[in-house]
Amino acid sequence: MAGGAREVLTLQLGHFAGFVGAHWWNQQDAALRDATDAKETPGELCPDVLYRTGRTLHGQETYTPRLILMDLKGSLNSLKQEGGLYRDTQRDAAIAWEGKLTTHTEELHPKNPYLQDLLSAEGVLCSDGVWRVKSIPSGKGPAPLTTATPPKPRIPTEGSIQVWSDFLRVHLHPRSICMIQKYNHDGEASRLEAFGQGESILKEPRYQEELEDRLHFYVEECDYLQGFQILCDLHDGFSGLGAKASELLRDEYTGRGIVTWGLLPGPYSLREPQKSIYRLLNTAFGLVHLSAHSSLVCPLSLGGSLGLRPEPPVHFPHLHYDATLPFHCSAILATALDTVTVPYRLRSSPVSMVHLADMLNFSGKKVVTAGATIPFPLVPNQSLPDALVQLGGAAPWTPLSACGDPSGTRCFAQSVVLRGLNRACHTSQLPPGTPVPSVLHACVTGEEVLARYLELQQPGARSSSHLLLTPCKVAPPYPHLFSSLSQQGPVLDSPPAWAAVDSVPVLGALCSSSSLDRTLGDLAKELTKVDLRRWASFMEAGVEQGDLEELLHELRSLAQCYQGGDSLAD
Repeated sequence: MAGGAREVLTLQLGHFAGFVGAHWWNQQDAALRDATDAKETPGELCPDVLYRTGRTLHGQETYTPRLILMDLKGSLNSLKQEGGLYRDTQRDAAIAWEGKLTTHTEELHPKNPYLQDLLSAEGVLCSDGVWRVKSIPSGKGPAPLTTATPPKPRIPTEGSIQVWSDFLRVHLHPRSICMIQKYNHDGEASRLEAFGQGESILKEPRYQEELEDRLHFYVEECDYLQGFQILCDLHDGFSGLGAKASELLRDEYTGRGIVTWGLLPGPYSLREPQKSIYRLLNTAFGLVHLSAHSSLVCPLSLGGSLGLRPEPPVHFPHLHYDATLPFHCSAILATALDTVTVPYRLRSSPVSMVHLADMLNFSGKKVVTAGATIPFPLVPNQSLPDALVQLGGAAPWTPLSACGDPSGTRCFAQSVVLRGLNRACHTSQLPPGTPVPSVLHACVTGEEVLARYLELQQPGARSSSHLLLTPCKVAPPYPHLFSSLSQQGPVLDSPPAWAAVDSVPVLGALCSSSSLDRTLGDLAKELTKVDLRRWASFMEAGVEQGDLEELLHELRSLAQCYQGGDSLAD
């Protein structure tokens, strides 16, 4: 691709993965449009890593996510499976039959009210049947058709969001969406609820061939494919589908990076014992099998625990969110994801997926934890050294992997990204002769400040850090979650009531931590108490008692990789 981008192919597997992915692609799209409208020079992040250029049948140039998405029947609502940029070639094809023809058309699902402004905001369908889109950076896309300002997008109400496609603002390629018709998204019948069911999907020739065909389509047009990122639901049968997909990728694309994000929605209730047990089993089977086939696996959740005992959702000082709403939880996780994936999306001196994984997963530590500070709490007239010193000795980020409180645990390796701070505040601007409050205030670059801080926080840990000017976009349809923020993210004591937050500074981290010894060990302990004979439907999906015993062994072995003491003094 242009500029020598090291391409990544994204796989989204599951409905909550669809929620996180919709926010993720909306954020990428908002960054692209900002760069276009401002006529900026190429930014710090290279969109070609995630996007591909193409042409419609009418020769119109397009720029769409390099994405394969799998979900269940009934999960699309008004979104067409073939997307909206390309004509339906089957419908347009000439019909040879000359006799009487009856056409049965299924009634379309009404478009979410929020999305009504999408057409006028992004382009126009011309009389020749060609969709003319607004221009995009780096010469991609045609010239704008009009200079009129598109309508300002509204923030969708929580009640209007039923599925992820209700707030997806990005056009997808016809090869992106793959629907699994044998299972239903809604209702109690034909649910994809067990690991074995998900595994069996990709054992069927129909679905395996369809996935392989789409993989070959995207991979063969890449000049330098660095790897695959998988967004996969862990709590239901998609954990099995993700495990099988990662195995297929490992076998067919040896040497490519496979970074898997195991996604879990918000709090759950013990009043539904079957769902709780299935969640536990699916999460455990998913983590073990995904770590066997992936370069790196990271569970992502706003919950406090991966086990059966529900823990309160995590707290962010400057966020007000409803943990029961996938629309809210997925927005926060997408923001963290948009930050921690920065290293392999950089335009200049990127860190490849393989190298990032190698740095974090040494000695068999393929599972890592994530954390983020959203937004990074920088107040006006404050410098980065001031803000970091103010954070004190506690962990500077909120944990996002449901592994409990990280305080007192040991970090073996970490990749940290801080983005969205103005260059003027990267270092201390103390007048000459002023005593230096800390070693951080003596650093001469922002990169040095961040690296020194991480060294002080986790002595002996292998650390990689990146400092970017580019903030994280949180424009609509991102939900209104922020308090005490100005439009561009700095924390204010009394923000104006009319201020709509457009972007925020974010601190994000991936960490190989000794907390995983406790988390994975606790999972194994809880599984020893599970009698699979009581859950016949889980076993009917292809899991046997011997599989559970092997799982326990693998979990304990994985947990042992993270033994290294719970104290930094060890």
